[in-house]
Amino acid sequence: MFLPRRFYIALTAVIFVMVLGYRWAWMLTVGQVLLAVLAVLVVADLVILYSKRGISASRTHSDRFSNGDDNDVHLHIDSSYRLPMRLTVIDEAPVQFQQRDISYQRRVPARGSCDITYQLRPCERGNYDFGLIRVFTSTPLGLIQRRFSCGEASQVQVYPSYMMLNEYELMAMSNNLTHMGIKRIRRVGNNTDFEQIKDYVQGDEYRTINWKATARRAQLMVNVYQEEKSQQLFSIIDSGRLMQHHTDGMSLLDYAINAALVLSYVATHRDDRAGLVTFDRHVQAFVQANSHPSHMQTILKTLYDLQPSLYDSDFENLCLNVSRLIKHRSLLVLFTQFTDIDALQRQLPYLVQLAQRHRLLVVFFNDSDVDDYLATPQRSLNDYYTHVIAEKSVADRQRIVATLRQHGIQTLLTAPQQLSIDVINRYIDIRRRFGV
Repeated sequence: MFLPRRFYIALTAVIFVMVLGYRWAWMLTVGQVLLAVLAVLVVADLVILYSKRGISASRTHSDRFSNGDDNDVHLHIDSSYRLPMRLTVIDEAPVQFQQRDISYQRRVPARGSCDITYQLRPCERGNYDFGLIRVFTSTPLGLIQRRFSCGEASQVQVYPSYMMLNEYELMAMSNNLTHMGIKRIRRVGNNTDFEQIKDYVQGDEYRTINWKATARRAQLMVNVYQEEKSQQLFSIIDSGRLMQHHTDGMSLLDYAINAALVLSYVATHRDDRAGLVTFDRHVQAFVQANSHPSHMQTILKTLYDLQPSLYDSDFENLCLNVSRLIKHRSLLVLFTQFTDIDALQRQLPYLVQLAQRHRLLVVFFNDSDVDDYLATPQRSLNDYYTHVIAEKSVADRQRIVATLRQHGIQTLLTAPQQLSIDVINRYIDIRRRFGV
């Protein structure tokens, strides 16, 4: 049993009236009457609330959550009371969210029900444990609250962003990837093996219209061409110390994981074979390149278990293992981070060695916090000094880009939030220009 604010307000009012009885005797009598009425109402509330177990609640959500996305959680509350009830519903969310304000006020009709839907956005992968649903119930009088502990504790696994993957899949089916920022790049060269004739949809090249088929069907038909041969693409994810930096609640490692997952999906749907390498001091996981539809589940499960390391990454060890594991020339997309030009110089010989045998794309990140700080005005001498340091950091990133390009290495410097779109556009561009 819990005593809500309304009870204390009513009790305070009764006490105030009885105190006035010291000045006017008749007020004491009034106060006693009011106290008796309050006691009767409290007893009535108790009888109504505790005469039966009148509230039940349940929670439903998907078996797994998508990292970095909003995931729906549904609560359903049933009441068997013969009176309308006022509810305060508190769901015990997993501790990783650090949310203690998942509380909702609802009114449920007599022998009725209500539904609540809210969203949770996880920022790291792993197992998340839900607790019970606490429902604090009161009658229209609101003098007493009864707490019901409903539902069951449940666990959900947070995977890399499969919601983003589903969104790309839907866009690809409707041929509307341009709405997500994916460029439509005209194919050149000899990749024009005829595959089939299909209905025209918005975004198809006009020059592929098959006029004979259009005349027969009385609607626009286009020729579909397929790539002459598939290529190998490996996403190489650095899980070392520098990838633990957080932006908007997510680590650079998780941004890279989400981007690698989407990149693998796009590659396999362009008839390329997608593989995966993860490393820190050692190569942690290796997934051979494949284009089978079930291959994406293999990559997804591998990325789910990837954890960051407290150590600096060993690029020499990476180089040796790539030479041993990847025999054919492939496109390597390396997700990593460099703090300054000196950090790059230490790893540059190994990157050059990788680029000699494969086509290498090095993807690293802008520091969003530094960029945001540079946009703020300078009001003091300390601000000027700090701005100089921030500008040096930005200049270092540009020097890193220039140094890599001087050695014939493709580079992509991007904000973490734009990583997936930018890396896919660069992959399509490299695929068109070089054929890997």
